Amino acid sequence: MASVRELKKDIDYLIFEVISDCFVYSNVHPENKSDELTELISDAVEFRNDLIARVNNPDGKDNPKIVKAYYKSVEKDLITGVDKLFERLSTISVKKK
Repeated sequence: MASVRELKKDIDYLIFEVISDCFVYSNVHPENKSDELTELISDAVEFRNDLIARVNNPDGKDNPKIVKAYYKSVEKDLITGVDKLFERLSTISVKKK
């Protein structure tokens, strides 16, 4: 991890990609406007806000090893969470065909 600032930028970038793909899907398939897509976007925003709050309030501020491990876990949660969001979008797009 380079810095907290870079981690926040990564969070924003990846969540924006999920939301952007949701909007692209809804524009390409306007007949498939669903509540599931709206719920997915809402969940992505909540996930982003949760991660940013976690980054801003690390555990064990006095011990650098604990802080480093904490940020590594946030980074891991970011990757797995974004992957799950993309999987949900994939299932929505397959289900609506």
